Amino acid sequence: MATYSKKPLSIDEQIALLESRGLQIADHARARHYLSYISYYRLRAYTYPYQVNTDENHPFQTGTSFDQVLDDYLFDRYLRLLIFDAIERIEIAFRTQVIHHYSMRHGSHWYQEKKHYKKEAYFINDLKVIDNEVDRSVEVFIDHYRDKYDTPYRPPSWMTLEVISFGLLSKLYSNLKMSPEKKIIAGNFGLGHPKLLVSWMHAISNVRNICAHHARLWNRRLAVGPVIPNYTNRPFITDTDIDEHKLYLLLCCIAT
Repeated sequence: MATYSKKPLSIDEQIALLESRGLQIADHARARHYLSYISYYRLRAYTYPYQVNTDENHPFQTGTSFDQVLDDYLFDRYLRLLIFDAIERIEIAFRTQVIHHYSMRHGSHWYQEKKHYKKEAYFINDLKVIDNEVDRSVEVFIDHYRDKYDTPYRPPSWMTLEVISFGLLSKLYSNLKMSPEKKIIAGNFGLGHPKLLVSWMHAISNVRNICAHHARLWNRRLAVGPVIPNYTNRPFITDTDIDEHKLYLLLCCIAT
């Protein structure tokens, strides 16, 4: 194992390094401004496709400009904002569906009853995470419940499941036993089987976290890809010979 020995570079040194690798920078003042507010290493994810990365010096392809790289960065920012807005609506609808259908059938505190879940170990672990997330919550309705009631200890599902993360909610739904409620929820999202909704919510939750942490979404291979359905209640792409780990498929799921 080698020892890391690279030293930090000033903004002007960063510009000089980029130019030495062949990046065209017409306006140094403009480049200096952006590199002062967008770190060199963050921007590296956007320069990477334009560089010969098999060469240890990472030279740029001929004609690549700083403005070209910056345009990709700004496009990615606007793309994340648009997708985050769409995911917000899906997340709120998913929470509402899970809370409503299970509460109407099984009462206010159904989520803490292990009889509803397939794997007890997952249920126990998820319940611990739920408790941690509720304890961290600063929502007024959680404080109100704790001030007024001592039994049951946990707030009802319409409070608790509103403050847990989208990722945890999707895991909770995934571990629920097959039931009429689970099928109804999937059907209301236009999907014929809950396993599809489990897959889609998992993938959407992953992209939601990428957007929330301002990470690169453009030209990214996603760690979690949605299952491609054979049938949906609403129009879906007909050419499914595509990479499920690229953004296009997930955008199709969101649009559906």
